[in-house]
Formats: sequence, structure tokens, C-alpha cells
Amino acid sequence: MHLFDINNIFSDADIHFNEYCAEMFQFQYQNNVIYREWVNLVHTNPVDTQIPLTIPALPISFFKERKVVSGAFEPDKIFESSGTTGIVTSRHYVKKLDLYEQSFMAGFNYFYGDIEGYCVLALLPAYLERENSSLVYMAEKLIQASKHAESGFYLYNYAALSDKLKSLELSGQKTLLLGVTFALLDFSAKFPQSLKHTIVMETGGMKGRGRELTRAELHEVLTNRLGVKNIHAEYGMTELLSQAYSTGGGRYICPPWMKVLVRSEDDPFAISSEGTGILQVIDLANRYSCSFIATQDVGKVYADGSFEVLGRMDNSDLRGCSLLVV
Repeated sequence: MHLFDINNIFSDADIHFNEYCAEMFQFQYQNNVIYREWVNLVHTNPVDTQIPLTIPALPISFFKERKVVSGAFEPDKIFESSGTTGIVTSRHYVKKLDLYEQSFMAGFNYFYGDIEGYCVLALLPAYLERENSSLVYMAEKLIQASKHAESGFYLYNYAALSDKLKSLELSGQKTLLLGVTFALLDFSAKFPQSLKHTIVMETGGMKGRGRELTRAELHEVLTNRLGVKNIHAEYGMTELLSQAYSTGGGRYICPPWMKVLVRSEDDPFAISSEGTGILQVIDLANRYSCSFIATQDVGKVYADGSFEVLGRMDNSDLRGCSLLVV
């Protein structure tokens, strides 16, 4: 294995995932002070740790409290989660932005094919109105890579977005409408459509925007208003450099270099590759922060590695990309 050549992880992680995990753990244990302190605290022997189920996951709250980095470096970018006044936000110190770009481009291509075939319309109010959003950065690069003259961002200019979608539909253009949940609901209520050539993808985000719908309710509303068969969804967060995608029904699939495990709500050391509990994410693209993250999301992981998000742990802070409670 060649850990330091990140391209190997993206190209053959499905074959060597466990080996990459073991190497990544050793690298981060040696070079990430915060992670090493956590591993030592939970009494794990780093020499004996070889497979994903035995690798300790760092609680995601550490990204709010500490500087989680592997090695000493000046970051290309510091991504920050959104938060209301009084809520401490997460900070992800990204050593190399091209690594993040490699990850989300390869992930999108893995599920949807070459982005250059799409027109990308990003409906991301609230995110566009603040700095250092990893979601906005990803959307901006997807827009650029699409090379389509009509690709672009939208705030609250719903009428212009509606006109653009109608024009693209008439031309048969394959389109991606990437939207924050509350904005998709607002837009679809005011400008119902019949979209035949458009993928509608929600990214979460209902915090403080009225009653939160279950995912099933949300998708039913959007499919009826926008005339699509399925609502796609993206599972990502500030603390990760990779995303999982759902092509319908809220069941996410990870790219080969990302994996979701589940831990018992009663026993934080009872980790499994399937079942219901608190989700843990392994993201091998998190080379220079921490690849092993214990989230605050409650979910169900299936035998094939796909997963659903069922809600949030009680008393946990709300995240900017807040996930719907079902």
C-alpha cells in the first residue's frame, strides 16, 4: 500500500479498504495529538488495531473544541459549520484543497457520471450568506467543472430559477438542482414544475425554518410539486471531505473510500457493520484531520453498507446541515 499517494485510496479502496484503514490509523495516531490522546484514553492498543471495527472513532464534538489536525501545516482553508448565536461551530482545517476536490469530484462521478454533462443549479441561501462553507465550495467547483453557461447559484430569486428550469427542460438538458431543504420547499410551493430531465438533490437544512418534516413527508411533498420520481440526497458535513448519496428513499450509499458503521447507544465500544444505533463514519479522504468520526446521528446500517439517518441524539447541538428527524 502507498498511503501517501491519495490517488490509490480513491482508485482501489474497495479492494484494500481495511489495509488503508490500518495504515491511516497508524499515521493519525502518530501525528494527531488530539486523536492520540483520545485513543490512549479509551485504552486501545494502536499496534493491535487492524480492522475498522476496532479503530476508535473521535467524537465529532472535538472539531468544535480542539484543532483536529494530523501533522503541522498551514491550511489551505478552514471550513466552518453554520450555527446560531451562542452555538460553537465546528472547524475543519484542510491542508490541501485539491484533496477535497479530488474526493467530491470522484464521489460525484462514481454515482452520477461526469459532471461536465450537467447544468448545475445551486439553491443554497443561508450557506451563500456566510463564509467558509464546505458545501458552497463544493457546489462552486461542480458549477465550474460542468462548463455549462447556465450553471450558477441562486439565493431567493425563485422566479429566475423557475424560468431557468423551464428553459433547460424544453431543451432536454440534463440538470442537477442542488438545494438546501427549506429553500426547495419554499421554491416548489411558489413555482411547482414538471421536471423530466432534472435531478433534485436535497442537502438537509431546516433549522429554525418551521416544522421539520420527516424525510418521507419531505420527499412526498417535493416529488408532487416538482414532478420527479425520486428526491436524491447528499450526506456530508463540515468535518468530512467525502459525501454519501441517496438516489431515492433516503438510503445512502458511500463511495469506496468511505464507510459507515454503527455503535450501540448503550455501549460506545459495541461497534457493528450493520444494525441501528449511533453512526460512525470512516472517511479516508480526511488524511490530515481524522478519518474516524463518531457522529451524533442516529441511523440504521444495512448489510450491503448502505445506511439511513433516523434522527439526532438527544441534547446534541444542531448542525448547519441539519438532518431531518424521521
